[in-house]
Amino acid sequence: MELNRNSATLKGPNEMFTGDVYIDRLSNGNDLSPMSVGAVHFTPGSRSAWHSHRGGQTLYVTEGRGLVQSRGGDVVKIKVGDVVVAGDGEEHWHGSDPDHFMTHISMTIGEATWGPHITDGEYYGTQK
Repeated sequence: MELNRNSATLKGPNEMFTGDVYIDRLSNGNDLSPMSVGAVHFTPGSRSAWHSHRGGQTLYVTEGRGLVQSRGGDVVKIKVGDVVVAGDGEEHWHGSDPDHFMTHISMTIGEATWGPHITDGEYYGTQK
């Protein structure tokens, strides 16, 4: 068994996010447990870039309202209590809606592969 103390809140890197996003790392994957867990806080209108995860990603929305989209799919509204599962290698993005903050718990196993930033057309659902 291993005890980890919470580290300082980190600002999400500009290469991976549009807008102001803050990350509280809850658990870093290691030999004892490969799962990484973080609370990710999105300010209104902020979002991730396109990305995928080896091993997939599960999101549990704990506050606010947000948006998610899989490559080629529709933009979907999410709210408190929703669970979003992106499969192994599934390219997707997620973030807050334009008028609300949103926090989700992100649970991943494996590395992320980051792609381009989301266009405003993709964010507002006018372009896939």
